[in-house]
Amino acid sequence: MSAQTLEDKSKDEEANRLLRDDEDEEVAFEAREKILVVDVEGPEGEDSSMTVPPFSWKKLWLFTGPGFLMSIAFLDPGNLEGDLQAGAIAGYSLLWLLLWATAMGLLIQLLSARVGVATGRHLAELCRDEYLRLGQVACSGSWPRLALIGADIQEVIGSAIAIQILSNGVLPLWAGVIITASDCFIFLFLENYGVRKLEAVFAVLIATMAISFAWMFGDTKPSGKELLIGILVPRLGSKTIRQAVGVVGCVIMPHNVFLHSALVQSREIDPQKKGQVQEALNYYSIESSVALSISFMINLFVTTIFAKGFYGTKQANSIGLVNAGQYLQDKYGGGLFPILYIWGIGLLAAGQSSTITGTYAGQFIMGGFLNLRLKKWLRALITRSFAIVPTVIVALVFRTSEASLDILNEWLNVLQSIQIPFALIPLLTLVAKEQVMGVFRIGPVLQRVAWTVAALVIVINGYLLLDFFVSEVRGLLFGFVVCTGTAAYIAFIIYLVLRSGALPPDWITILSKRFPVH
Repeated sequence: MSAQTLEDKSKDEEANRLLRDDEDEEVAFEAREKILVVDVEGPEGEDSSMTVPPFSWKKLWLFTGPGFLMSIAFLDPGNLEGDLQAGAIAGYSLLWLLLWATAMGLLIQLLSARVGVATGRHLAELCRDEYLRLGQVACSGSWPRLALIGADIQEVIGSAIAIQILSNGVLPLWAGVIITASDCFIFLFLENYGVRKLEAVFAVLIATMAISFAWMFGDTKPSGKELLIGILVPRLGSKTIRQAVGVVGCVIMPHNVFLHSALVQSREIDPQKKGQVQEALNYYSIESSVALSISFMINLFVTTIFAKGFYGTKQANSIGLVNAGQYLQDKYGGGLFPILYIWGIGLLAAGQSSTITGTYAGQFIMGGFLNLRLKKWLRALITRSFAIVPTVIVALVFRTSEASLDILNEWLNVLQSIQIPFALIPLLTLVAKEQVMGVFRIGPVLQRVAWTVAALVIVINGYLLLDFFVSEVRGLLFGFVVCTGTAAYIAFIIYLVLRSGALPPDWITILSKRFPVH
């Protein structure tokens, strides 16, 4: 054998060794990423008959966890601010809308979980494969991360406000932001000890919120009759349209749609065993329904507390997250335990839990969309930095102005609203595709219901955007930029809908001539 041949053979062996090392590293990465909490035994064999074992309380307990982590997005500081403003300005009249908005959110989250369980992959990964080039920018790239940063800023500032309250103002807003940033390391510490430990911490935080706001609910003694009427009788006045839009708009969080499809994979489910998949979907449906029922009750407590205390008063239009605690203290006084601190404890639990889930969502978005292979601590640090650095700047700039923080919050809500179609449309497209979902694709009736809900949410958020820009846009140049951006935005939504195959054939033919899809 010639020296050249030996040299070529040596190079081939070295290349193969490096390839095996890369493959081993990627396998190890995936093993760390896919957290297998419990091995849920399903029916033996291939189980192509869709036979599902009888209901088991023990198995329901083993599946309990992802839905409660998902429900945190319904309880973040942004939602609490929407609740208190709805109560203060609209009284009890929007409680029915809160109930139906939660039900719509539950439907979307169940579809997200369905995608994750049936495919064994989360929505970010599926979007990366489904949408190429331009589609990846909106559905798989910049927009999800921007929306996550916007949500995270709200959550971190909410925690910082709570820390300021509980420290009697000793710690300024920026210091609370820095303290909140430490949840990144808490998250890493807890995850190293298993997801069940992490889920237990979230259960404690949710229980803290429930106890805090239930205590306040009991102290303020709202009208039971008005509360029941508000839930059962739909009412909507011309002066409460903005609050109504806010109630619905706060429920669907774009990053939460991506997150839930990843959280459900923490249980070992074989997508090839159809009975096992169906069993998991059944248990996740029960668990998510219970979790969002609890979140609805907590939101209801907050809304009714402020409806009882401030509806019809001069302070109603000036209450925000920054001054809500002091208003409560002035209204209801000290008592056995000052209501200001009860509010601060509940707000801190909401802010801390939502920032940790934001970190979690950010990791899945980065890993799924960008296909990154980074160490866990490095990805978490990058994810947190995206939110913490802008938030510290915001806290320093707006540290003395409550009005400025309210304006900032409106802009962040706009950012969330813009992103919503880029989460909902891909989800509804993928969950109805047989080549993606197999036998677990949703049927025509559920498709129509889901698309109706999505259209309603998108239109409502579109109204929020229109109302905001009409009141805020000043100057010809800025108006031109907004109009141009709006036209491009609507065209891209039409593009996504055309790709989804959800429209009737006649509509597709008409729209395809105006908006060719290549």
